[in-house]
Amino acid sequence: MDKIPLNYEASQGDTHKQLTDSLPPEVVQCLENARFLHLATCMDNVPHVSLMNYTHLCSSPYSSSPVIIMTTNLASRKTTHIAANPSVSLLVHDWSSHRPPTHGRRPSGGSPGPENRSSLASLLYNINTAAVSSISATIGGSARLAPTGSDEEKFYLQRHLENNTFEPGEPLFRQQNDAARETSDSHFVAGESVRVIIVDIKDVRISDWKGTVRDWALASDSNKVNGQLA
Repeated sequence: MDKIPLNYEASQGDTHKQLTDSLPPEVVQCLENARFLHLATCMDNVPHVSLMNYTHLCSSPYSSSPVIIMTTNLASRKTTHIAANPSVSLLVHDWSSHRPPTHGRRPSGGSPGPENRSSLASLLYNINTAAVSSISATIGGSARLAPTGSDEEKFYLQRHLENNTFEPGEPLFRQQNDAARETSDSHFVAGESVRVIIVDIKDVRISDWKGTVRDWALASDSNKVNGQLA
């Protein structure tokens, strides 16, 4: 197995940047598989991170570009941050957080020693790990709150409720098909103080488990001619 350097790829500037009019397929797949994302906001140079349920829409009656939908309490810190600074970052990944046992782990660390797996068990473990261990995507965008009581707010809120229909005990990553999801009742209800957050996606940075980095920027209307990239 190839050894992976701890310093990874230099990524201070744009890395292998490409212009696109839609999200890369691997990012769309990642957004479809993951159950949560991390929302990073900032105000007065003080950052804040929240773990969020979300809904990804490639387009909608209110936007021809991809958006991320979330909900929050009107009095939350993220709401205050977004009102002052709409620039946000989202982090989503489709790998599990399980860390397999390694040799040389310090006894004081509390981790169990390496397990003695059969060849078949090791093969199945590696296959399952590879299936969910692919990429992480850092999404940059501009967040806004949907106008209270507007048709836009009602549309996005309904789609968000329909999308979050997880049953108790479901895994971190979505596995059920759309038909099964549609038959489930949402475990979330819209309270009186709920506000809908809409994030218009501007760029994406994809990182894989080897530390390789790729940057993508979503084209604005000024980059298009007759609906196509210029």
